Amino acid sequence: MGLKKYLNGMLNMNPNLKLAIEASLRAGEVIMKVYDSAFDVELKDDKSPLTEADKKANDVINSYLINTDFPVISEENKQVAYQQRKEWSTCWVVDPVDGTKEFIKRNGEFTVNIALVTEGKPNLGVIYVPASKMLYAGNVSANLGFKAQLESHDTSIDDVFKLAQPLEPKNGNGNQIQVVGSRSHMSPETLDFIETIKNTGKQVEVVSKGSSLKFCLIAEGNADVYPRFAPTMEWDTAAGQAICNAVGVEVISKETNKPLLYNKENLLNPWFVVSKH
Repeated sequence: MGLKKYLNGMLNMNPNLKLAIEASLRAGEVIMKVYDSAFDVELKDDKSPLTEADKKANDVINSYLINTDFPVISEENKQVAYQQRKEWSTCWVVDPVDGTKEFIKRNGEFTVNIALVTEGKPNLGVIYVPASKMLYAGNVSANLGFKAQLESHDTSIDDVFKLAQPLEPKNGNGNQIQVVGSRSHMSPETLDFIETIKNTGKQVEVVSKGSSLKFCLIAEGNADVYPRFAPTMEWDTAAGQAICNAVGVEVISKETNKPLLYNKENLLNPWFVVSKH
């Protein structure tokens, strides 16, 4: 079955993916209105930055997801106690603006992340890049991940699927390995990881991107491996993991040597490595 035909069939079968795409596009629209204006920056209790875009995007996304049967874990929502959350078999995990620091720098490398998680595992994911209007999506059970370059935030769902191109990760058999990392602030652990690769005789190129776009680099074949040896939260990674898993890329915890899990008591992720196994 051709990709387009398959996608059209999937659209009819998976209303949650459709809803997440629609929510991400509407959120992208309100984010860019703030981005193109003068905006204030607040600091949250943990000293991380917050803008009007985070709040407005969160309101828009919640207005879509409230129509489903599933509760929402969002960076900008008040967090529900684990005693209540542990009863959730399925929930949304959302970051309305992932990469607020990139947003403030106005470098375009910020995203909208929406994932649907069941029994701790991401099964649907959408990452939308409002500044470039690039959309990434993945359906793990269908083993299908795609990207679509849009012309407008108002693009219809039908047109999103018509524009879809399959995500194809690299096979990693070349002599040069592209590692996702910071060009200027490489942690000692990441440097050690790179040295381990070099010791196998491979050449290493460092590729850098902000926010959840790091996952997209791996899923679309523009990098081989993403070692993350620094703190992240579940909403930073759930959508990216779903998209990667949909195309055969794994996101493996350094603590358990198993895939990252979600809706944990502590929403902080362990260190992890993203690569095709």
